[in-house]
Amino acid sequence: MEYEQAILAFAALAQPTRLDVFRLLIEHEPDGLPAGEIARHLAVPHNTMSTHLGILTRAGLIAAERHSRSIIFRAQLEAVRALTGYLVKDCCGGRPEICAPLIADLTSCCPTQNTITKEAVHG
Repeated sequence: MEYEQAILAFAALAQPTRLDVFRLLIEHEPDGLPAGEIARHLAVPHNTMSTHLGILTRAGLIAAERHSRSIIFRAQLEAVRALTGYLVKDCCGGRPEICAPLIADLTSCCPTQNTITKEAVHG
């Protein structure tokens, strides 16, 4: 990720409604949500939501796809990965043990298939 793209993404997320939209769309991956449902869920007027969705789209954090009469918005998970990678690219001056807690926090939010399988067997 380039410096300018990172600034654009951070600027898009530096507003409460847009941050809420982005987190909501992350929560609803991989299906995404229609614009109207996003607006209703966050109690934001449709025209205001449209502006926020446009800013997030231009920042590359979300994408829209037409399904029949609806436009479905989805988080761009590759953009999340790139932004996170940009933040920690030169992490800890070559001492990965310093970044271990950060990596552990990121890993714990999304259990792997092995973790899910073990929990089902031992659960």
